[in-house]
Amino acid sequence: MSLPLTPTMHPAGSAPALERPAPAVIAALFCGYLAVGLPLPVIPLFIHDKLGFGNLTVGLIIGIQFLATVLSRGYAGRLTDHYGGKRAALQGAALSALGGLLYVVAALPGLSATVSLAVLLAGRVTAGMGESQFVTGCVSWSIASVGARRAGMSMSWTGIAMFGALAIGAPAGMALYVHQGLALTMLACVAAPVLGLVIAAGARPYFAPPGERLPFSKVLRQIWREGAGLMLQGVGLSGLTAFASLYFTTRGWEHAGLVMTAFGAGFIFVRIALGHLPDLAGGYRVALWSLLIEAVGQAMLWRAPHEAMALGGALVTGLGCALVFPALGVEALKRVPPANRGSAMGAFVAFLDIAYGLAGPAAGLVAGRFGYASVYLLGTVAALGGVILVFRLHRHST
Repeated sequence: MSLPLTPTMHPAGSAPALERPAPAVIAALFCGYLAVGLPLPVIPLFIHDKLGFGNLTVGLIIGIQFLATVLSRGYAGRLTDHYGGKRAALQGAALSALGGLLYVVAALPGLSATVSLAVLLAGRVTAGMGESQFVTGCVSWSIASVGARRAGMSMSWTGIAMFGALAIGAPAGMALYVHQGLALTMLACVAAPVLGLVIAAGARPYFAPPGERLPFSKVLRQIWREGAGLMLQGVGLSGLTAFASLYFTTRGWEHAGLVMTAFGAGFIFVRIALGHLPDLAGGYRVALWSLLIEAVGQAMLWRAPHEAMALGGALVTGLGCALVFPALGVEALKRVPPANRGSAMGAFVAFLDIAYGLAGPAAGLVAGRFGYASVYLLGTVAALGGVILVFRLHRHST
């Protein structure tokens, strides 16, 4: 599904900058990212309850997608810089659909638990590679459509699309699983990226300004501090995606499918109401307060005596996570030449992938030893670590 990369010249002034990100890009990203949200509450239950594997295996299978994503971010960034975000998005959507097909195969009756798990593993790897190209392409495509001065606002809108897809996709996936079965849920994971591909195919391309292309390793060295802050933010979200359904089940709570809805509601509210803040107030300041709020939300989940407080903790976590990506992303983009924004975004998001890839298995070990609530203590500590890091970055920038 990938093509060799050779330098190309983008057409100068291929499209005028917009006031808002191109709607078709946001719509394509939403549809394609449903393939990430739909299986989130379902795959842990499938692995644990249907196939009979333990918490560590759940964490590994959830985390392997993000490992595949991080390992392919460099390619996704180069693809975007050389050929534009549209090309990367189309290629990524096709891979995501292939990953969904492998989910369908894993759900077929008659397969042994080991074979189903192996096919599911292959599907997660394929979906991770597709997500890498699709998201890097769409985020860079969106930024190119509005220009660097509105980069923070652009990243806010792409985040709305992504976490809106999580907020809708997770309960929709759970509902499909409960009422229609595993096979139909996995078929939906094919249909969503295909729809995203169709929308993206008809959208207008936008390109970053031409210029010197830095090696991906050099781009990575420029933005790793901001990436580390994003990585620490991602630990809390990883705990929600991997273990919330099992946490709620063991506590006898019935609305695990609403966890990502609560998270997404808080996330989207802040992105819509305050998405302009990183461009106006400075990324480090916004990220600092956001990480503090995330820590509060994770602590609420950790200590929740009842379901309402746990859902409230997911909501507050969403409020806190909302602006960390655009806030630190704005600062990361300042560190590289304009022609390298695709690689910068690929490298930057890779740190979030690292968080998901490492935090899933780590949370599985913690949950097995200390119980599911302890997963959110881990998220609290990570968010507070992010506060310390961003505070130091802010001090050095002033």
